[in-house]
Amino acid sequence: MSQKRKATTDAGAEKPNKQPKVSSEKKEDGWLQEQVLQQRTAKKEMKFNKKRLRFLTDDQKIKPGAEGVLYWMNRDQRVQDNWALIHAQRLALKENLPLHICFCLFVQKSKLSTYRHFSFLLKGLEEVSQECKTLGIEFHLLHGLPGDVLPSFMSDRSLGAVVTDFLPLREPLQWLEDVKRKLPKDTPFIQVDAHNIVPCWEASPKQEYAARTIRGKINNILTDFLTDFPLVEKHPYTATRTAKQVDWAKALASPHLDKSVGETEWAKPGTKAGMAMLESFIDVRLKLFATQRNDPNAAALSQLSPWIRFGQISAQRVALQVKKTGSQSVAPFIEELVVRRELTDNFCYYNNKKYDSLEGAYEWAQKTLKDHAKDKRAYVYTREQLEKAKTHDHLWNGAQFQMVSEGKMHGFLRMYWAKKILEWTNSPEEALSIALYLNDRYSLDGQDPNGFVGCMWSICGIHDRGWGERPILGKYVT
Repeated sequence: MSQKRKATTDAGAEKPNKQPKVSSEKKEDGWLQEQVLQQRTAKKEMKFNKKRLRFLTDDQKIKPGAEGVLYWMNRDQRVQDNWALIHAQRLALKENLPLHICFCLFVQKSKLSTYRHFSFLLKGLEEVSQECKTLGIEFHLLHGLPGDVLPSFMSDRSLGAVVTDFLPLREPLQWLEDVKRKLPKDTPFIQVDAHNIVPCWEASPKQEYAARTIRGKINNILTDFLTDFPLVEKHPYTATRTAKQVDWAKALASPHLDKSVGETEWAKPGTKAGMAMLESFIDVRLKLFATQRNDPNAAALSQLSPWIRFGQISAQRVALQVKKTGSQSVAPFIEELVVRRELTDNFCYYNNKKYDSLEGAYEWAQKTLKDHAKDKRAYVYTREQLEKAKTHDHLWNGAQFQMVSEGKMHGFLRMYWAKKILEWTNSPEEALSIALYLNDRYSLDGQDPNGFVGCMWSICGIHDRGWGERPILGKYVT
């Protein structure tokens, strides 16, 4: 996104003396899925690093008489390569109990509740439910806010423990509190960071200033966490009550969904499609990433952000497979995938009340934006004009149109796109509000820590520093 962001050579791996030879033989489509299955099977007894989890309740033992263990799936919407589900299954196996998975679906009436996002989510979950059937795991789609439906569901099924994943945004964190408050005191409630390679609370105990302050902390312990995954196996204990069959078409027909923002053609939902995209990245685009990732005209990016955002593919799996290639692109890619991405979770988690407002910016950035708030704008556009790409700037219009029509924008253009919104609106507050709205409404990877930090970085200088000074934009842009 920025010329100032340069990858370090030590990101994610030791530097080999010799690059492994990469076979020039054309591989059969689907080779990655087959290879990964072999890797998971071989690592069947892989130990679970307990630093990945934390107990949200005092009680850590399942009470006698429990009839199952629940994995409350939220951010990480996949079966395999999911540390939260792996832990839930091992807990159930230890207690000789059935295993259940639930997802709480709540569609709020909002411009951000688009058919594009919910179609990607629900079709991915449908794939999860199908895989669960083959593994003897009961999948439940619950309708409503987690605090309203999950505790009563657990009580009705006599489930003895709940494991969930980690998402550091305000609403999901509030859901955790709502569920915790209503659960019986003797029910273990466990959270596993299955999204970050290094768990957010292990990477740092505080908000980090920039990539340079978190990079060493992550890289120093990365080998402890960047391990292979064991296989989520067929579960041997069957539930006496099976899950209610899900009407997926009905779920996607919610009247609250904004159908004016439709599905995209290039990104097919689900883990299988995500793995196919990873395979094509390794086969075709990875070799270009190191030198051409900042060229919007080059096909050099992974294109994996939608699947990572919805948890349909694991960033850890991506890192493992990319590292195996020995490509010169490994270090810069791991820097983006691990250090930069996990930095966004750090910001949202430790700056939870202000990650989407100017108040969340550093003091120097707030001051420079305030000092330049009254600077004369050569052009001023409304949110509607920007949303419809009705500006004088053809490059900006093209980037905005791609986001609206395809649900994506080249990473190098996102900085330009956001800074021009600051330049063309009446105040920094309005600029940030519009940038977040457009990104969250149209981008498939929107409504995610990466999106919040991307807009905060571009408009408010988060994870940046003062470089010079310009009208309107202030002193953190050259």
